[in-house]
Amino acid sequence: KFLREMLSRLTTTFTRRMPAMRGFSAEASFDLSGTFSTHNLDTAPPESTTATKEELLEYFKTMYTMRRMEITCDNEYKSRNIRGFCHLYDGQEAIATGINDAFTLEDSWITSYRCHCVALIRGGSVEKVLAELFGLQDGYTKGKGGSMHFYNKEHNFYGGQGIVGAQVPVGVGLAFANKYSTPAGSPMPVALAAYGDGAANQGQIWESANMAALWGLPAIFCCENNNYGMGTSVDRHTSNPGGEYYKMGNAIPGVKIDGMNVLSVREGMKFVKEYCASGNGPMYVEMSTYRYHGHSMSDPGTTYRSRDEIAATRSARDPIEFVKKCLTDNGMMEEAEIKDVEKAIRKEVQAAAKKAKASSVPPAEELWNYVYSEDGGKEKAEKQKFIRMPQYKNSIVEV
Repeated sequence: KFLREMLSRLTTTFTRRMPAMRGFSAEASFDLSGTFSTHNLDTAPPESTTATKEELLEYFKTMYTMRRMEITCDNEYKSRNIRGFCHLYDGQEAIATGINDAFTLEDSWITSYRCHCVALIRGGSVEKVLAELFGLQDGYTKGKGGSMHFYNKEHNFYGGQGIVGAQVPVGVGLAFANKYSTPAGSPMPVALAAYGDGAANQGQIWESANMAALWGLPAIFCCENNNYGMGTSVDRHTSNPGGEYYKMGNAIPGVKIDGMNVLSVREGMKFVKEYCASGNGPMYVEMSTYRYHGHSMSDPGTTYRSRDEIAATRSARDPIEFVKKCLTDNGMMEEAEIKDVEKAIRKEVQAAAKKAKASSVPPAEELWNYVYSEDGGKEKAEKQKFIRMPQYKNSIVEV
């Protein structure tokens, strides 16, 4: 069943393209039919779109940088330079890339603990992401957040969450704030709360969705369905036939999007954003995707699925290969040119990793900075007497 669905999607992906001259920055047309399904909607995302060489190349660079960064995380984790929990996003890059292109910085975004690449695209850098994972001072949150807790208020990115599904009520709160601060009748910034299929049955999601519907909030409940909740397949962890998470809002409308096709994600999320921003209330979105690594670095990812399944997905649905094929099939770039881009990005990521490692360990006072405040967080608070510092003497054991 899995392979049949995968091959069916493949046949609808690479069709109806306009020819272009080699190296000429032309605009090409792409067929998106078969990449969307809707629930409780009279309209749907468009079945075709256009993209220029500049747009496609930017998507490729962004997604390839994400891929190389996550591969670097894998290597550094195995070298014990990254400790603790570490959930990688490789295979799902088209989702973050497409959503970001459909959104503006006025729109709010909160996601799960699989958040490295969202942090990167929402105002971050490879160096800052890796420094944070190394637990160093130049990291995204000064080495105190680690893999699951990135944050960038300037870019309306409210981070990852270490607790399964806990980000969704916060996302609904962001949607409430967006509606509350927007003049009546004006388009509202939307708030996206992303979560995985493993979190989709959390009670707090249902409660938040009910509130969002009652209050008409511009909230987007985005399930990144990568087919496995940790090591449990969709067929075993939901009673909803076939998953179909975009239908789980009951009366709330929903859209299912091919999350391996960045153009489908972009156009689908433009449609969803316009619906929610116009005062129509919330919407459920299901992104059909796949993760190449296990659930986390402690999970080999091959005990509950076969290596053949992973290889087949890489071969037929890889999101980066899709963009590469768009560029070459439309005469926008040669294979050799793309390989040069890949080589340059690999060097950039390697240099960023080296620079990140040169950062320093956070000073001890960072432990209590911004923990307790009497002025609403405007200034760093002084050390509080009830904060106990590490007792190094008691921690040293002489052998």
